[in-house]
Amino acid sequence: MKKQLTFILAFAFIALSYGQKMKIQKGDFSFINGQKEINVEFVYDNVTINKDKLTNDQYIKEKSANLEKKAKGKGKAWAKQWIASRDLVFEPKFLELMNKYVNKKGQKVDFSEENAEAKYTLLVEAVWIYPGYNVGFMKQGAKLTSKITFVETANRDNILLEITGKNAPGDKFGGSYSNADRIGESYAKTGKTLAGMILKKAF
Repeated sequence: MKKQLTFILAFAFIALSYGQKMKIQKGDFSFINGQKEINVEFVYDNVTINKDKLTNDQYIKEKSANLEKKAKGKGKAWAKQWIASRDLVFEPKFLELMNKYVNKKGQKVDFSEENAEAKYTLLVEAVWIYPGYNVGFMKQGAKLTSKITFVETANRDNILLEITGKNAPGDKFGGSYSNADRIGESYAKTGKTLAGMILKKAF
């Protein structure tokens, strides 16, 4: 019993320790100090998906065709849900964790979409998405590789900070059968990790 408990605790520690790697490519966080609001935009223009790195259109076409073979209309319904997941799951999860942790220590910086009045804009670009899977006894969490860029809202060519985030893990405790939920957790992890960097380096 003691050995089993030790194994479980060790496994939990490894699982919790595993996180994405974020690396500053250029710039620094100094511009954030003193800001009360930052605009956020999400970008998917060049995202690739799965280990074979399909484009978004290729991924939708392939998965929809497979689902249509199982049940007519299922593929089309999934395709709509896949695109809708961006607005309904991915982006809200990122913003929720980003704002929660940035403001955890008394800071007051609001990260929100469609805020053209904000001096700076955060671009969250999806570079690679691995949806993961859950088929009962076999499962694997999602992963998200992203490019994080802070620019001046009025002059997008003025890049103040650029960060790469690699393999942000995404899954719920006990696993999830929903691709959108797992990927949403990857976006949440990205927001949380970025918030931690801001707290450490900007204030």
